[in-house]
Amino acid sequence: MAACIATARPRSARLRKHGRVDVKTQAEQPTLNRTLSLAQATLYGLGVTIGAGIYVLIGAAAARSAMSAPIAFLLAAVVMSLTAASFAELVGRVPVAAGEAAYARVAFNSDALATAVGLFVVCYLSVFVGLPKSVLVTIVVFAMGAVAAWGIKESVLFAGALTLIETAGLVLIVVTGILFVPDLFSRFAEALPSFAVPGTTSALLSTTLLAVFAFIGFESLANVAEEVRDPATTLPKAIFLTLVISTILYMLVIWVALVAVPLPELINSSAPLALVFERVTGASPRIMSAIALIATLNGIVVQIIMASRVLYGLGRQGQLPSIFGKVNARSRTPTLATAVTVALVLLFALFLPLHELADLASRLTLLVFAMANLSLAWIKRRGDAPPEHAWIVPTWVPWAGCLSCLALFVMELSVGDGM
Repeated sequence: MAACIATARPRSARLRKHGRVDVKTQAEQPTLNRTLSLAQATLYGLGVTIGAGIYVLIGAAAARSAMSAPIAFLLAAVVMSLTAASFAELVGRVPVAAGEAAYARVAFNSDALATAVGLFVVCYLSVFVGLPKSVLVTIVVFAMGAVAAWGIKESVLFAGALTLIETAGLVLIVVTGILFVPDLFSRFAEALPSFAVPGTTSALLSTTLLAVFAFIGFESLANVAEEVRDPATTLPKAIFLTLVISTILYMLVIWVALVAVPLPELINSSAPLALVFERVTGASPRIMSAIALIATLNGIVVQIIMASRVLYGLGRQGQLPSIFGKVNARSRTPTLATAVTVALVLLFALFLPLHELADLASRLTLLVFAMANLSLAWIKRRGDAPPEHAWIVPTWVPWAGCLSCLALFVMELSVGDGM
């Protein structure tokens, strides 16, 4: 192909023949507002990645690998870095909304495959941490949907403020650990796994699989590519900053938790970080519980933003009815796509069991990641020239990323079947 970016636009003649694109040229219609800076994009990526899950995930990780749990998080970050690198190149080659779907269409020239990938993304984004009552769920989802429809800069600034609060909660755990846990640094050697002990390898792999899902979120940056200034250079930086900051925070937080609280208590706690905060400082655990709630709200709003951009991109590119690609002239957001996303999130939250949704979402995510890696591998194999200033990775990276995601998918199926 002469230019990958051009392929991301609808093929006008054929699509109009099927009635999927208006006769108006896209230049005459409102478009998404390209306002996000590197700092705002990074906050958005962190908001998706550092969700409320880490506030409850620590107990499960400790149960599987005990003091070696931080190493499992590091391994998970290394595995995810392959896919992150592929996304960093893809956002420069195809800087459009509905990123994963657009990548599949550019690579394999298949509208059906692109639509399937896009809908997979929408499905796994519609899962979030459950709230206790249906009325509360309804109010919160509608409120966060209104924020997402308000405007991309406004909604990302709102989500960014929540991200700073939830990140501050994790930093607070680290700081209090450094100040009040005397043997925090002297016990670092305990984190190194002893492979001579039977079961160590399988426990570490099991925890790594669990930890992988704490890093999912960096890919969301691909779907705001049309709202970021200079996406070819800004988004790769934001993707890697998101991954690095998340990794450092996760490893430090889980290490503080493991040293500060006896292992059985940590494993059995329904709110491990609140327990750690109370045990280390003597202060009320409600502070951390409130931050965990804020993380939940943040997860909802950023996922609505991301999923609505996928629907918008599918409509814009002709895989869904063109009405999904409409942008409100005042807010410069895809209001119909946002409304449909809110309805899907609410439907899933109210009527489907959360644990089943979580299992489905994790598996769909790995398949989407595998397809994104394979798309880049195929584009590079075909020899498509990248745009100027695009991030470029070695040819082996997307193949390794694809294989690692498929291996994790098989492991996830095995773990799920064994439970």
